[in-house]
Amino acid sequence: MGTGKVQEIGELVDEVQASAVAVDRHLSGVQIRNLENEWKVRVVDRNQVILDIFAQRAQTYEGKLQVELAQMLDQLPRMVDAWMGSLSRQGGGIGTRGPGETALEMDRRRVRERVKQIKKQLENVSSHRAQHRASRRRNKTPSFALIGYTNSGKSTLINRLTQSNVLAKDQLFATLDPTTRKVFLPDSPPAVVTDTVGFIRKLPTGLIEAFKATLEESGDADILIHVVDLASPQMTTQIEVVNGLIEEFGWGHKPVIHVFNKVDAAPFERQFHVKAFPRVFVSALTGEGLERLKRVMVEQIEALSQEFDLFVPRDAEHKIFDLGRETKILRREPGSSGTYLRVALTPALLTKWKEFLVEATAPQP
Repeated sequence: MGTGKVQEIGELVDEVQASAVAVDRHLSGVQIRNLENEWKVRVVDRNQVILDIFAQRAQTYEGKLQVELAQMLDQLPRMVDAWMGSLSRQGGGIGTRGPGETALEMDRRRVRERVKQIKKQLENVSSHRAQHRASRRRNKTPSFALIGYTNSGKSTLINRLTQSNVLAKDQLFATLDPTTRKVFLPDSPPAVVTDTVGFIRKLPTGLIEAFKATLEESGDADILIHVVDLASPQMTTQIEVVNGLIEEFGWGHKPVIHVFNKVDAAPFERQFHVKAFPRVFVSALTGEGLERLKRVMVEQIEALSQEFDLFVPRDAEHKIFDLGRETKILRREPGSSGTYLRVALTPALLTKWKEFLVEATAPQP
């Protein structure tokens, strides 16, 4: 902004008697200070607005820690003035020279120390969640992660899919903490679905750093479900933002189901402009399209699988029941010394059942 634009906005501030000005860009501490001196009101930039919203939404211990960390990381480079404009603080005693540690430096040091403390606390929370993920991997449970632009209806969708009661509101960033629920799919073993924080255009760097543990839930999922607000006028832009973040986070290799939500509120002709595949049109509010979505989820799980022949000796045939709970048994042929099976296995299940592969276990004729 040049001098003229600053003056023009200042006149507008006086005209409407504004108490604050929000700027849709990232501002440095010096820029904020200079603008506040010109306009005589509080000035906030895009990052601060987003973090203020996050602070209002945070309810859990982890969520509050993540928001505080993001605020500290955002505040640190902005610090340009010490408290009440105080100068240096200098210890007494013989040999003391120079200005000593200024109040600003002390404030910065306190912030850095607090950042270290929060990161350590979040590491503990992250380690607990990693144990749960490891347990699901040991049990070979297929996993889905709901991702998408904020307020696209992810929490309402997980409630519909899993018959749960996750907080769902028509507001930005209603969900901050990851929530994992079991979903029962037709003719398929149970899977889990995780609801995570929504994305937004120009996501602040400090926010990505603070919510790294939360985003790990999506990164470890087998399949991503990209939930799109079909009724949003900015639908195309929102899709581009999420696709860009998928690549930035290194999730580009994962299969993605594109779920276009809110068909009950969107013009029907908008569906003809959608080009993403595989795609499903649903209404998480009314339940329309949910059965179709579940079938597509099963198809994606099966797409991760390959067919293998197994031979289960008679003394281990009790394990066939467990196998049937984990995957689909395509063919079964009882034999004199055991049972031959044709099954669809994912790479993880193949590792678990490799001892029964026909090449390794079948009796020689």
